[in-house]
Amino acid sequence: MSRMLRMVGVVALGCVTAVSAQPSPGSWGRADIPYDGEFTFVRLRWQTGTVGARVAGGGINFWIHEFPRAEQNLMAILEDFTLVDANVDGSLILTLDDPNLFKHPIALMQEPGYWVMTDGEADRLRAYLLKGGFVIFNDFELDQWVNFEAQMDRVLPGARWIRMDATHPIFDLFFRIEEIDLPHPNYHHLRGRIPEYFGLFEDNDPSRRLMAIANYNTNLAEYWQLGGIGYFPVEPMTIGFELGINYMVYGLTH
Repeated sequence: MSRMLRMVGVVALGCVTAVSAQPSPGSWGRADIPYDGEFTFVRLRWQTGTVGARVAGGGINFWIHEFPRAEQNLMAILEDFTLVDANVDGSLILTLDDPNLFKHPIALMQEPGYWVMTDGEADRLRAYLLKGGFVIFNDFELDQWVNFEAQMDRVLPGARWIRMDATHPIFDLFFRIEEIDLPHPNYHHLRGRIPEYFGLFEDNDPSRRLMAIANYNTNLAEYWQLGGIGYFPVEPMTIGFELGINYMVYGLTH
């Protein structure tokens, strides 16, 4: 499939999804969905943080940014473009210490630059990663890296975040993505910032399994959320979807 056809296909599907994907109330962001063989999107809910407004039930609200349309659109495209049996009718929101997390191979955390966890949550996240879980950290920038790295040092002391370039296999797993560092549009709050991608690998060895990926100075979920409505230029939005699909396929096959 040519690059242009992929771009047109993703945008067209995004348009359809943004208009028509209206699931029944309560199906997105549930705490439990019986496992039936489908791949279900998991968003991590962190309960304490450095800043932010509190939401109903307590906790800080940054983890919920771009919910639920980001997962709705990404899962619809994953279902239509790949052979993955994706759950397009609902998703999960789980805490780090929820035992159900271990039933799901991939999880997304939004705004980890403000995230703070308990020692117990750090232990559970360590166990999840070492057992084979894959975590996507997304939507943080600038000096927010300091807090993020400090939290992850509690999870895997001695682990190093390694800068990734377009030669890593995750960028050529389903879609071949040659430009992973397109700058943000001028009207974006991250305008002028160049996206960077960092990986956490088993034994700090880039040839081994990628346990987590950090999308730094960017917010891929914003592209997923606003896909197909014309807010973003076609190319960066398409790359955002392509990266999301590649991440999902990687997590399901590694």
